[in-house]
Amino acid sequence: MSAQPFSTVIRAASRQQHTEAENSAFMADLLGGRLGVAAYARYTEQLWFVYRALEEGAAGLADDPVAGPFVRPPELRRLAALESDLDRLLGEEWRQRASPLPATARYAARITETAADWPAGYVAHHYTRYLGDLSGGQIIRDIAEKTWGLPHKGDGVRFYVFEGIDNPAAFKRGYRRLLDAMPLDELERQRVVDECRAAFALNSAVFTALGEAFPRTA
Repeated sequence: MSAQPFSTVIRAASRQQHTEAENSAFMADLLGGRLGVAAYARYTEQLWFVYRALEEGAAGLADDPVAGPFVRPPELRRLAALESDLDRLLGEEWRQRASPLPATARYAARITETAADWPAGYVAHHYTRYLGDLSGGQIIRDIAEKTWGLPHKGDGVRFYVFEGIDNPAAFKRGYRRLLDAMPLDELERQRVVDECRAAFALNSAVFTALGEAFPRTA
């Protein structure tokens, strides 16, 4: 593993799981305009549970030598944006009705567990979620605006608008440099790679559950 930058190793090792998540039936139908706005809203609600676990977990890691460099910048935080989106999509009382799917609850619980006990494992979840949504999330935003008439970069799609990041490409390069600089031995790096794969699998399970709840209608 040491022959390549750690960021390259992670990306290559999790490519298959990443592709499987992107090509799930639910995401294919959602991005293809074959599902209604209710499916998009339910997906956004599930993201809220995941990001609540991520950002609550980050609170105790700012001074950690492994995870701290990843959680200090505020530019990536998404919870407030998700709440604005859900206010628009589900009404301002959505918290009283919100419920995680069992797959989402397992995903969030794993994030919480790593944040409490294994900072390097938490970074695996931080990486798979935030960098993925900073990149591929822009496609979802564009589809949502066009398909359901949501305002351009407004409430309903605000989760995908990273207002604090002027140059996403430069930001991602900096993030990958942080991955490369993580103070881990080879065994721990392999464990982090395995956790990245696990994170994608947990995410795919959420997509599977959403696909069962929202079968293709057109």
